[in-house]
Amino acid sequence: MQVIVFSRRKITLHTSSRQLTALALAIALGAAISLGITRFAYGLLLPSMRTDLGWSYALAGAMNTANATGYFLGALACPWLMRRFGPSLLLVAGALLASVFMVGSGFVTQTEGLLAQRLLAGMASALVFVAGGLLAARLGARDPLRSGLLLGIYYGGTGVGILLSSLLVPVALEGAQAALHGWRWAWWALGALCGLFSLVLVWPARVMAAWAAPVAAAGAVPVTFRWRQFGFGLAGYTLFGVGYIGYMTFVVALLRSQGRSATEITVFYALLGVAVMASSRIWARLLDRFHDGRPLALLNGLLGLATLLPALTHAWGWVMLSGLLFGGVFLSVVASTTALVRHNLPQSAWGQGISAFTTVFAAGQIVGPTVVGWIADGPGGLERGLVFSACALWVGAALALRQRGLMQQAASH
Repeated sequence: MQVIVFSRRKITLHTSSRQLTALALAIALGAAISLGITRFAYGLLLPSMRTDLGWSYALAGAMNTANATGYFLGALACPWLMRRFGPSLLLVAGALLASVFMVGSGFVTQTEGLLAQRLLAGMASALVFVAGGLLAARLGARDPLRSGLLLGIYYGGTGVGILLSSLLVPVALEGAQAALHGWRWAWWALGALCGLFSLVLVWPARVMAAWAAPVAAAGAVPVTFRWRQFGFGLAGYTLFGVGYIGYMTFVVALLRSQGRSATEITVFYALLGVAVMASSRIWARLLDRFHDGRPLALLNGLLGLATLLPALTHAWGWVMLSGLLFGGVFLSVVASTTALVRHNLPQSAWGQGISAFTTVFAAGQIVGPTVVGWIADGPGGLERGLVFSACALWVGAALALRQRGLMQQAASH
């Protein structure tokens, strides 16, 4: 009888584990929408749009600055919106809005209109990303032994968006070569893909909406997120936003300027996306083990190296290594901040913490594309812009290394 009971318990646990993994995979499509498509696919469209519309690199960078500004505003609004509507509704509503604004970008050719579309898409994508990050953290709380993996699966969903964009955009551009402003067809295709993913998100949102929201224990003093306690981590993450976005905005344009073929660029970008998806397993144990800023520091440092490589050499092997290393690291930087919040705060404060880190992340992304674009318009070109990005990432690593866990801070006082 005891063996039978034990077997049943084991089967129940296994089923629960599979469901959590399935929910994480489904929610990961939110990350695919918010970053993989809404944010990063623009880098694939940038060369065609810049040639067609006569943009400078500064103006091309300003498009992603507008997107990051919208992301910043959306992140600021997220705590109130999640209290009012809950993360499940916010996830689906934000995804649908992002889909609409992506499609809308194909109906506009004026600079002001495109800036507005990028701003609105950024606001919607922030709602998706923050709500999805909170739901992924709640999944991890239900399976603490695999919490780092479940978080990594969610953030690794960005790689799905990158990979599919790398395949979809070249086909759309090729098919619309003869059309006026042919790049518009790529926006429409990307918007349709976001819409499809939004429909899939309804299932995990509905399931997790039925779960009771975490509350503080009766009689316990409510714990809230305090910016000062996470100051070095927030500063390091801000510089991550400044540094990484220059690479993701301009690396395709850099490869085009170096004479790389469309096939080579597609392979490069697709492998970067595959590396993002694989990163969930590579760094899961690191995120589970450390409760301080060391994961953020290590990953920022590696990302700086990946960003610098294509600025130093045009050798294809090193450029491919850069893409693989960058893809294998950069979304785990994002996951490391969610892990930092999860390790050091009760569940009731996770939404505040994730929103705070997303806000500074967005602030850094506002600065990065414009500064790199401005540098790229000068004598050093895009290579010098990427050197700036790498330096920002390394300074961020040094700051993050000083971030201690709250238990360490309490012990030192």
